[in-house]
Amino acid sequence: MADVTAMTSSTKTRAACLIGWPAAHSRSPLIHHYWLRMLGIEGGYVIEAVPPDDFKDFLFRLSLRGFVGANVTIPHKERALALSTPDDRARAVGAANTLWFADGELRSTNTDVEGFINNLDACAPGWDQAEDALVLGAGGSARAVVFGLVERGIARVHLVNRTIYRARALADQFGARVHPATWDDVPALLPRAGLLVNTTSLGMQGQPALEIDVGLLPQGAVVSDLVYVPLVTPLLAAAEGRGLKIADGLGMLLHQAVRGFELWFGQRPQVTPELRALVEADLTKT
Repeated sequence: MADVTAMTSSTKTRAACLIGWPAAHSRSPLIHHYWLRMLGIEGGYVIEAVPPDDFKDFLFRLSLRGFVGANVTIPHKERALALSTPDDRARAVGAANTLWFADGELRSTNTDVEGFINNLDACAPGWDQAEDALVLGAGGSARAVVFGLVERGIARVHLVNRTIYRARALADQFGARVHPATWDDVPALLPRAGLLVNTTSLGMQGQPALEIDVGLLPQGAVVSDLVYVPLVTPLLAAAEGRGLKIADGLGMLLHQAVRGFELWFGQRPQVTPELRALVEADLTKT
């Protein structure tokens, strides 16, 4: 584990970290160091690989270790929620991915919501004119997606999951606009879906393919895939082949990082083509 206490106390440099297990694969340091450099801020961002048994102690000593805040990734997001003071978004999603200190208190939020929504706004302006959205999967990412869609005013969110009870649980939480469904229902739902979102790992490198016929989507539909390895998933490639607008997982990754940086370092950064190209090149190299 990195110890940045000496650095922060001697230079007043602000530092944040990513806490995960494992965490070495994360591109978050690349993103935040780019923004620090572009904005001329003296700061740091490091990866902290923290096993589950050590997470509570690490969090309680976060400030003493010299950190002004942190990102949290698998498998710590739910415990981060319980060990902090969450805002409404984190509480509704049931997980926290961003931590910061305010008035001496450890606060938390979930920026996956705005990462997803802001990426859609950037890639497909007007996407929210759709009345029906079809979301595949009912895990943690789906919770953030459904929260964002309901908050944005989408009339009907059809939530598809392999085990219907998980979809029903989310529908119970988020209200009457969320409609649980099974994979067998997908062909009938696609023709009226103005937005299709894949929150599962299907189509990810090394995972099974996502078997879905984008030809059934209406013209003008938008397709979003949270997977970003590969950068262009088979789902997105098929959607582009039909001339549909797409929003990829890398865009969401970049946009979800914005608010954390602002909370820790006091300036709101921008997601630029240069930053995207930098992360794309790193993903391709790997």
